[in-house]
Amino acid sequence: MKVLISGSTGLVGSSLVSELEASGHEVVRLSRSRPSSEDTIRWDPDAGRIDVSRLEGVEVVVHLAGESIMGYWTQAKKRRIRESRVRGTRLLAESVAGLRQRPRVMVSISASGYYGDRGNELLTEESGPGEGFLAGVCREWEAAADPAREAGIRVVHPRLGIVLSAKGGALGTTLPIFRLGLGGRIGSGRQYWSWVAVEDVVGAIIHCLKTDSIEGPVNVAAPEAVTNAEYTRVLSRVLGRPALFPLPAFAARAVLGEMADELLLASARMEPAKLKESGYRFRYPELEGALRHLLGDRAR
Repeated sequence: MKVLISGSTGLVGSSLVSELEASGHEVVRLSRSRPSSEDTIRWDPDAGRIDVSRLEGVEVVVHLAGESIMGYWTQAKKRRIRESRVRGTRLLAESVAGLRQRPRVMVSISASGYYGDRGNELLTEESGPGEGFLAGVCREWEAAADPAREAGIRVVHPRLGIVLSAKGGALGTTLPIFRLGLGGRIGSGRQYWSWVAVEDVVGAIIHCLKTDSIEGPVNVAAPEAVTNAEYTRVLSRVLGRPALFPLPAFAARAVLGEMADELLLASARMEPAKLKESGYRFRYPELEGALRHLLGDRAR
């Protein structure tokens, strides 16, 4: 199949492109840069520009692009986080909705931030939205795909948990600290972290592309969420290093501001109900096995 992907160079996008191409699929990339090859289409979400003529013939769309949520959240940073997601999604949804031959499915990524800070509550795709900045962004982000939905395109919103990869993200950026034995729980450590190995993000997206019965929100997280304290214990055991230096909540807030409350201290206990019901089998359902796979020889 011919797959159009935005965010193809990111943590998830690069792995997804490799998997699709290895399976013989044709990948076309959306890029803000000037196209360097025939398999790249230029777009500018801020200016509302995209080469619509080159979208004809695309069978499926995977939209991953958006401003990184990492970093201190100034008002300008928050505006970029929101606008990059909402504008880009709306532009792409409107563009494919107007094609003569529309794609059959659009996978437009979302996040666990939709649920906000929910304590021990078990969250399925039927659970309502939470409160806070990220919850608001996710609601607008998902709604921005409505033009595609209204045109009869099947739209799927994978709500990603914490994506684990040794190349970056929550795991990759903290590895140096934990390897030095300076890691520890964050705040009380009782907040649930719904995690997922990057291979299962890719697997879940491809599963959603191929499974016609799946539409709307899909929780993409391993079957068993863990608390931050448990995550810390398992990671330290895999690395063979102590984790004796907890980061108090007040210190996290002092360094990271609002991001600390919404990303590190918030609790989201997601249940991947739709994936399980539709027959998806997780490659790495347990945290320790996932970490040992991802870290490999670098574990010790």
